Amino acid sequence: MISELKSMKVVLIGAGSVGSSYAFSLLNQGFVRDLVIIDLNHDKAAGDAIDLLHGIPFSSPMNIWAGTYEDCKDADLVVNCAGSNQGPGETRLDLLERNAKIFKNITESVMKSGFKGMFLIATNPVDVLTYATWKYSGLPSHRVIGSGTVLDTARFRYALADRFEVDARNVHAYILGEHGDSSLPVYSHATIGGKPLADYRDARKPSDKELEKIFVGVRDAAYDIIQKKGSTYYGIAMGLARITKAITKNENSILPVSALLEGQYGHDDVCIGVPAVINSNGIREVLELNLTEKEQKQFDASADVLKRSIKQIFH
Repeated sequence: MISELKSMKVVLIGAGSVGSSYAFSLLNQGFVRDLVIIDLNHDKAAGDAIDLLHGIPFSSPMNIWAGTYEDCKDADLVVNCAGSNQGPGETRLDLLERNAKIFKNITESVMKSGFKGMFLIATNPVDVLTYATWKYSGLPSHRVIGSGTVLDTARFRYALADRFEVDARNVHAYILGEHGDSSLPVYSHATIGGKPLADYRDARKPSDKELEKIFVGVRDAAYDIIQKKGSTYYGIAMGLARITKAITKNENSILPVSALLEGQYGHDDVCIGVPAVINSNGIREVLELNLTEKEQKQFDASADVLKRSIKQIFH
């Protein structure tokens, strides 16, 4: 153990494909020094911890161990990746009933330890489970964050970068709404190198039909990956690590996460993917974009989908 090193303590719950990939991302990026792994299969968590520790000579010093819910007492961040995976032909919302029960038990166990930190939620349907974690935990809403559309947005930026032959890091564009089938692309705010996409299109000439095809490919990417290899985990793990870094380093970074709306975009009492400023206190603020009439209608429809799902749990 590296007791003299002080930093944020992260507890990972769920050592499945997503959780293990997230832990590996943290090890590679080297900005967390204390990582606890909790899983129903304690041997799996212990095995992951040992395996990760053996990579430290190639990375940065870390304390990594398999723990229990008692380790949450002084944790700064609990990252919940536990729950059932989405199977072939299933939507994220199909997972709701069984994962809501799992989350209730997990959240109550974490809070029983005396936890006063932040939750970061990755399990699907992530928006509804983020809302459920907020309700079950009793924590302020700014301390409960869902991965939201951070992965959808990364897929969108990659697809646009590929089409326009530019570095994806120079593409700024959001997918908002549900992390699921009712998400929407915000083309009205998409830019490449600071130039609005509408202007950039003049030289590259993609049609509206082609742009719609790009979005559909982004929206349905998970189904394709699941069909090919059973589940998705690398992309979301990187997204979770990015959110964790924003929290750890107090970055005030703007990321499209699942946040509770309190009047923004004309909605409240729903967690949904929106751009938000993330720092060491969690969600500093939700940024409200000026959407086109079409985009607002799509956002409204997505919010309504999530509100109906929330009602399935909280009648």
